[in-house]
Amino acid sequence: MAEAHQAVGFQFTVRPDGVDLKLSQEVIKNIYLSGVTAWKKRAIQFKNGVLAGVYPASPSSWLIVVIAMMSSLYIHVDPSLGMIDAIKENLPHSVVPFLSRGYMSVQTRAVLSAILFATGLWLFLIYLLRYTLKALLSYHGWIFESHGKMSTSTKVWLSLVKMFSGRRPLLYSFQASLPRLPVPSVDDTIHRYLESVRPLLDTEQYRQMEVLANEFNESMATRLQRYLILKSWWATNYVSDWWEEYIYLRGRTPIMVNSNFYIMDLLYVTPTHRQAARAGNVVHAMLQYRRKLERGEHAPLRALGTVPMCSTQMERMFNTTRIPGIETDIVQHLTDRKHLVVYHKGRFFHLWLYTGGRHLLPSELETQFQRILNDTSEPQPGELKLAALTAGNRVPWARARIKYFSQGVNKVSLDAIESAAFFLTLDDEPQGYDPAKTNSLDSYAKSLLHGKCYDRWFDKSFTLISYPNGKMGVNAEHSWADAPIVGHMWEYVLATDCFHLGYTEEGHCKGDVNKGLPHPTRLQWQIPEECQSIIETSYLSAKQIADDVDFHGYLFNDFGKGMIKKCRTSPDAFIQLALQLAQFRDQRVFCLTYESSMTRMFRDGRTETVRSCTSEAVAFVRAMEDAGATTAQRLALFRKAADKHQNMYRLAMTGSGIDRHLFCLYLVSKYLGVDSPFLKKVLSEPWKLSTSQTPQQQLNLVDINKFPKYVGAGGGFGPVADDGYGVSYIIVGENLITFHISSKFSSPDTDSYRFGQHIQKAMLDIQALYKPENDKKTVEKHVPLENGKKHI
Repeated sequence: MAEAHQAVGFQFTVRPDGVDLKLSQEVIKNIYLSGVTAWKKRAIQFKNGVLAGVYPASPSSWLIVVIAMMSSLYIHVDPSLGMIDAIKENLPHSVVPFLSRGYMSVQTRAVLSAILFATGLWLFLIYLLRYTLKALLSYHGWIFESHGKMSTSTKVWLSLVKMFSGRRPLLYSFQASLPRLPVPSVDDTIHRYLESVRPLLDTEQYRQMEVLANEFNESMATRLQRYLILKSWWATNYVSDWWEEYIYLRGRTPIMVNSNFYIMDLLYVTPTHRQAARAGNVVHAMLQYRRKLERGEHAPLRALGTVPMCSTQMERMFNTTRIPGIETDIVQHLTDRKHLVVYHKGRFFHLWLYTGGRHLLPSELETQFQRILNDTSEPQPGELKLAALTAGNRVPWARARIKYFSQGVNKVSLDAIESAAFFLTLDDEPQGYDPAKTNSLDSYAKSLLHGKCYDRWFDKSFTLISYPNGKMGVNAEHSWADAPIVGHMWEYVLATDCFHLGYTEEGHCKGDVNKGLPHPTRLQWQIPEECQSIIETSYLSAKQIADDVDFHGYLFNDFGKGMIKKCRTSPDAFIQLALQLAQFRDQRVFCLTYESSMTRMFRDGRTETVRSCTSEAVAFVRAMEDAGATTAQRLALFRKAADKHQNMYRLAMTGSGIDRHLFCLYLVSKYLGVDSPFLKKVLSEPWKLSTSQTPQQQLNLVDINKFPKYVGAGGGFGPVADDGYGVSYIIVGENLITFHISSKFSSPDTDSYRFGQHIQKAMLDIQALYKPENDKKTVEKHVPLENGKKHI
């Protein structure tokens, strides 16, 4: 047991003549280095906290203001208009009151007064800059302009934003300057809601909905709205805390499939086929990302390279766990966690991520992971399927946690999991995209989404999954953040893994192999039979959900963003209208459609809903299914529907959406104990088609034109409705769109593969509308005119 000896920091024996104490120099050295690293980390965090706290100014600007004030004293110019003299008169004459010594001279008091005034002026200028920038960022007219056409006023506005944004911002530099999410007017929200449901209701149903909406508006809407406006003044965001609590944390059904989502690895490239080596590089890259995140050193994400996005969600990416409760869960976020918990073949291993005050190197991590892979010990009783507790219903897990995991070795081991930086599963079945296998993406997605139902810790902020063939993936818990946040980290990790860390010719991590590290240690469990029965019940419940997931991954490579842009249409609007056409062809009816939009241009913003099934979209789809409609008519209706969709998406992004406002009004009504038939009906409507676009190239760390194979496959989620579809899509470069389609086998009306075929046909059918027009332009460009000139 060599590792046991290395784990001992000191030894002592009791002798008749005293105590013989032997210190381990290696451990003392590691303790010293760890302390130095911790103090360096605190110093960097303090420095970056100060830089972000005074942004867009800088600490050096304080010195400039002080020097300017001091200089004015010597040239007998008072820019303070007498305030420096007033401060000087009110300063105590003695440095230490009540003592005869220590009097300040007149010159000292004048200098101190100038410094105090300069500091106050400097702070005032900082707040002035911040509120000026906040006022500028509250303008959203730029987002409603046509793509590629920027007005003079928008150019001036962008120049002002750049001017007041300062230089080299840190991750949280803009937080204090972001505007608050505005509360829309009730009249606007009700009008947009009625407009959104008009194509889904017949005349009588729509008339009844109008009556309910008008009764709500006339009776209690004003009262509920006042409380929301009050909250918007008091809280940084009037939606986000309630959204996290009531949509995610108060849910008592399983979060596996129903809430968690996944993100896939690179589509075409596997940097190494050695499982331990790939995991070593990826984990090391994650630790680098976490270090920059803790220090706030990542650059903030900015639209148009100028307009900042909120970074709040990134704070809880690591060291975070969803803790189950009887009535509601909580999100536990810790700081400075130095270990990882690894799951392999039913065993849980505790692995330290630091040695000598530094991160383990990729080669060291590879060694540790290989040791776990080589371990042939058997799981302890109840250990194999223990994680199924996080996959089943929340209440049984919460009760079991209190009864069986609140003391002894079980508490120690559970604390190790819940306080870990993140959770890693070394899977034993290869996955990944294989062009030779028609269902490879389907199997890969289901593995990431639910696995075996007991080999991912679904409560962790994310579980990193490593496969025997070198492929990776992520399963993420949803309450703490949305998919773009995890995607941001994943892009950094993949780019660092492939282009900065790299591998040897044999596929191992670069660097020397350090075999002197203490081995990973097994977590110990004492799980009684009653608890094992609860674990088995949670497993069977989760397995029933997992087995019901009908998944289809589809790579659409007939065309991509490049062709769509040539049609002068938003790629997102193009795809959303194709989804409406596919949905109608699949079900022969229209349905309420959910598309996720972000609101991160506001402080603590998360998401808003875009209701994609509009009257304009319905008219376009009906024209596509009408054999008598001409191509010109269909194209005109398509453009009208696309413009409508773009406008709705922009309204959602700028705080004028429908669903978050109605959701908060409903919560206020519940708090006040009043009943609204209108709000109750709105909140009970099923989303039979739930869609989301996965962002690509948030960081632009890889030039995909130069390295076209280094693209991700995006991610997906489970079906939202029992008889509906969940569709996630990612626009990859110029010539590829990836679709992740989910539904339930138990529904006789849905089929994910069939829906994928409908999407393909819908995309091609819409593209065909532009072909005659494009062909005409091409002909006109090259046919000579009578005078010998050509059309240009």
